[in-house]
Amino acid sequence: MDIISKEKPTILVVEDDYDNQKFLILFLQRSFNVLACDSEDSFYEYIKHNHIDIILMDISLRGEKDGLQLTREMKNSPKFKDIPIVCLTAHAFQQDKEKALAAGIDVFLTKPVSNSFLIDTLLNLLNEKN
Repeated sequence: MDIISKEKPTILVVEDDYDNQKFLILFLQRSFNVLACDSEDSFYEYIKHNHIDIILMDISLRGEKDGLQLTREMKNSPKFKDIPIVCLTAHAFQQDKEKALAAGIDVFLTKPVSNSFLIDTLLNLLNEKN
């Protein structure tokens, strides 16, 4: 069972690479309550049973759906459409960015990204949405 602090916003990290996921959890927990998943199945479980303030989404995931499909579904849902989604991906071509923004991604970042830029982007986006 995940323990959630009320003082920090909750971020859902959607990342299929275990090493990247582990690093992001350790890094982000200073500023966020961090939940993490690697596939559509666990994604929907977390969304259904937790209050999520922001999502950090990779494009490539385990399972049948990728991060862009999950983003489209979130943005088409009245209940979840206002949750900001930041894409953090190795897909660095302009067409990848265009597809991500068309799917509803709020901010598109490519790996590698500096730690300070990532945390600033997440916190600034949360402040804009509130």
